[in-house]
Amino acid sequence: MELISFYSIVGFILASYSVMSNDSVQTLGTFIASNSLKFKWYTLASCVSIVLCLTLGYGWIINGGDITFGRLNAIPFQEVQWYHAMAPAILLLLTRIGIPVSTTFLVLSAFASTFVLEKMLVKSIIGYGMAAVLAYALWIVISKCINEKFDHPTHPKSWRIAQWLTTGFLWYTWVSHDMANIAVFLPRELPIEMLIGVMAVCTILLFYIFYHKGGRIQKIVLSKTGTRYVRSATIIDFIYAFVLLYFKQYNDIPMSTTWVFVGLLCGRELAIATMNKEYKLGYVFPIIGKDFLKMIAGLLVSVAIVITIHYILIPNGL
Repeated sequence: MELISFYSIVGFILASYSVMSNDSVQTLGTFIASNSLKFKWYTLASCVSIVLCLTLGYGWIINGGDITFGRLNAIPFQEVQWYHAMAPAILLLLTRIGIPVSTTFLVLSAFASTFVLEKMLVKSIIGYGMAAVLAYALWIVISKCINEKFDHPTHPKSWRIAQWLTTGFLWYTWVSHDMANIAVFLPRELPIEMLIGVMAVCTILLFYIFYHKGGRIQKIVLSKTGTRYVRSATIIDFIYAFVLLYFKQYNDIPMSTTWVFVGLLCGRELAIATMNKEYKLGYVFPIIGKDFLKMIAGLLVSVAIVITIHYILIPNGL
């Protein structure tokens, strides 16, 4: 078993908590919001943890010990220094105050070159735009068929089953993307003991998150129209999973799933406001504008980290 440094362990633990408490809630937020009154929190956490472990195990087997599904091919393993571990610490601080920043930019920027960071940014911008346009177009059609301000589907049990299946698929696509933000602190080929350790840490954190019903980031999900409803949550998760799957197959450059998620909610809110005369655009723009500004703030922090590491710390041997 390859030994890892103290800073690798610290960085991994901080990244695990910050990534799980930030990005995973953006993936599981609608699932938590629409099921928290129907099921015990530990039942929901157990189901999600099973999918997580199966996904990690599947990736580990088919990729020769690599649990990131090739997301770190452009970022080779390097000895972890104290400044690498500071990136998830900053992310943890931002998460505690409820800012939906991109974990991909904040964590991977400490390891990636400016060239790779540029590719990550371009891919994330395309993902944001694609999710927003797709969501807007689809919800224009959906709004003509259902009113998402009310939760009265004709087949509630069928929608509940569909949501659980869709959430499982979405969770698989998310783990395939964002596990890179955690595993970047670890060797690219994990021994079985380390794989089990990663599964254990992530599972414990998931139970903690579900116990607290998503934490502060969950407020972003709950602020959007109808996200507590099973039918609305199912549709959101399905489109989110589709977009992530497309970019997963597109290339192995990491991207911000946060930007895709916020773009999806942005397009959806604009479509609902367009079709519902009682839902004013003046109410929508402050909501989506606030989320966008928070994403830009996170990006600026990421750029500052890259500049500090590559142009100040490394040249000076710090």
